Amino acid sequence: MRFRYLLFLLLPVMAFLGTSCSQPAHRHPGKMIFRYNDAAGLVNLDPAFSKDQPHIWVCNQLYNGLVQLDARLHVRPAIAKSWHISPDGKTYTFYLRKDVYFHNDPVFHGKKRRVVASDFVYSFRRLVNPKTGSPGSWVFDDVANTPTGKAFKALNDTTLQIKLKHSFPPFLGILTMQYCDVVPHEAVTFYGNSFRRHPVGTGPFFLKNWVEGVKMVLQKDPDYFERDSTGHRLPYLDAVAISFLRDKMTAFLEFTKGKLDFISGIDPSYRNEVLTRTGQLRHKYRGRIKLLKAPYLNTEYLGILVDTNLKIVKHSPLRIKAIRQAINYAIDRKKMIKYLRNGIGIPGNKGIIPPGLPAYNVHARYGYSYNPAKAKALLKQAGFNMNHPVPPITLATTSAYVDLCKYVQARLNDIGFDAHINVMPVGTLREMKAQAKLPFFRASWIADYPDEENYLSLFYSKNFTPDGPNYTHFSSPVFDKMYEKSLKMVNGKKRRKLYRAMDSLVMANAPVVILYYDEVLRFVQKDVTGLGINPINMLVLKRVKINRKGLKKQ
Repeated sequence: MRFRYLLFLLLPVMAFLGTSCSQPAHRHPGKMIFRYNDAAGLVNLDPAFSKDQPHIWVCNQLYNGLVQLDARLHVRPAIAKSWHISPDGKTYTFYLRKDVYFHNDPVFHGKKRRVVASDFVYSFRRLVNPKTGSPGSWVFDDVANTPTGKAFKALNDTTLQIKLKHSFPPFLGILTMQYCDVVPHEAVTFYGNSFRRHPVGTGPFFLKNWVEGVKMVLQKDPDYFERDSTGHRLPYLDAVAISFLRDKMTAFLEFTKGKLDFISGIDPSYRNEVLTRTGQLRHKYRGRIKLLKAPYLNTEYLGILVDTNLKIVKHSPLRIKAIRQAINYAIDRKKMIKYLRNGIGIPGNKGIIPPGLPAYNVHARYGYSYNPAKAKALLKQAGFNMNHPVPPITLATTSAYVDLCKYVQARLNDIGFDAHINVMPVGTLREMKAQAKLPFFRASWIADYPDEENYLSLFYSKNFTPDGPNYTHFSSPVFDKMYEKSLKMVNGKKRRKLYRAMDSLVMANAPVVILYYDEVLRFVQKDVTGLGINPINMLVLKRVKINRKGLKKQ
């Protein structure tokens, strides 16, 4: 009985995609269907809960917000055609398009439902409402009167106003996050808790079919509002098909057979199969697939607890700045990238701010490069030698990064450290890091929004709290003053200059060891065009075309 029910659910998906054994999905006559795999799985299509990449990717196809990011992380219009920011940086006024409609849904009783400013007021108030329980409610922490939502006002159907507590230049970038997408109150009210399975948005695609853990199909919205430069209505694709194969090696094999259109990232199970040591496609794959690579807003680092008020720091050698600097100089990041990551990533020889953001400067005079002689000299400067060795230090990590941490351990021991590794579960490391119980730990920071402030907030002293990101407990009155000043600066060039000064100050004190800046990696079938790549690894499908034989031209 259960098998017959599952078969009944699968039939619409199979019919739409043509997924029988005799006819692969990509051969559906005259249709452009983009196929990708999601190994993590999807459970919620409500943008208020789009906290991880798989859900963000799908929500980006189903919904829109006021603004969006282009491939260079510039904020561009979406449902808002233009906006105005008051001179004091505290009032944002958005002017909305008049041609944006929610997807057709039974809740609208056959009528086309246009998006108006009050829909954003509803969506934003819903996001900050504790009853919603959204993990994204923090995005409006800087909005005035957040608990009541009174700072969100619809001045008329096409004008929305948002008031902030204080100037916060990254706010416009925050509004590009999927948490801030618009939803209709009718659908949320009607479907209730089931809205996660019945998304109603304004995006280029709408949900056609979904068998959880098996297959999801998104279909083109013929009334989508965006057009290309020639006036052609987007998207070009007819549909998007998402599979949920858990094993990444299996998914890779499906990709090599042409049954998936792209794979994001690289898994150790097939890394050496497809890439050389220098991060290039192996000869057997050249001409068959395309490799796209770009900086990713993800900084991988080692964190060092520096708060000497804490008991575990008072007698730790890591409390000494020269020791922390010695660790920075001891690591050959170029060799680490080449042999442990097949050339994927950029050596972390600068600060916490990664490539892809304007304040990153490859020619910056701060940061650390490989210099074992200088590392040994710093140990000596700190009072340690053969007769007085450095006390043991332990680097906490998770199983996924053991190889990387073993490399760090070997390099540290080469210059005179007695370094050890403690492998622990992800949840345990996260909790102990937040509670300041780990003197030395591996970590990473992926940008929540495309602004350098997101990275520099890791060192603001008021972010010591368990919920705050300052895991190293770095504290500097000079840094704090610069950080607070940057929040009031509307001028982008001046703010970037200040960001670099803050980054330099942090690196001089070395509460972190920057290992590498990650890169976005995409393997794409050669007949797919328009996919592109961006520093936040957002999946944008509205301009994608598939040039397979037998497909209709768009």
